[in-house]
This record gives sequence, C-alpha cells and structure tokens, in this order.
Amino acid sequence: MARLERAYFNRFFIDLTRAEVRSIPRSGAADDAVAELVGKLHVSLQLDRIGAALVRDELREYGAWDEKELSDDQQNRHRIGWLATGNIREEVLDR
Repeated sequence: MARLERAYFNRFFIDLTRAEVRSIPRSGAADDAVAELVGKLHVSLQLDRIGAALVRDELREYGAWDEKELSDDQQNRHRIGWLATGNIREEVLDR
C-alpha cells in the first residue's frame, strides 16, 4: 500500500495517499475528482468514523458556508475531502 499522508483538522484527521492528493486539481473545477476521492473505500470509512456532526462543526469554523449549506452531509464530505487535499499539499507536498 502507498504511504499515507495526514491532513490535520481541529477535531480529527484524514489520511490520503500522495497520488490521491495530486488527483485533485489546484484550480478550476474539482467536483468530479473530489467525488471520486471521497467515494474511495478507505476515505469513505474514515469519514463514516468521524461522523457528519464533527465534519459539520469543523466546516462551520471556516465561515464559508451557511447553515443550510452545512445541512447537506454529502456535500460536507466533499468539502472536507477537498480541504484535506489542500492541507496535505500545503504541509507536505509543497515544502
């Protein structure tokens, strides 16, 4: 198995491979790539263990989404997946 890198958040962490991080575009539309990422079994299981409430609470702190947007748990999984790839890219890959 490929080495996993860890994206740290205030309440939890998410482990992804470097290839998974690199699969998400730095700019432009990333919806399809993020959907594929969060659909992967090891990512989906991590998000299931974390739970929708913790993901929502974490995203709320960003202030980028209103309560109606944050009520969509599937979109929240995509949002946190996208943020996780950015965190790893910034902290590990771009150093």
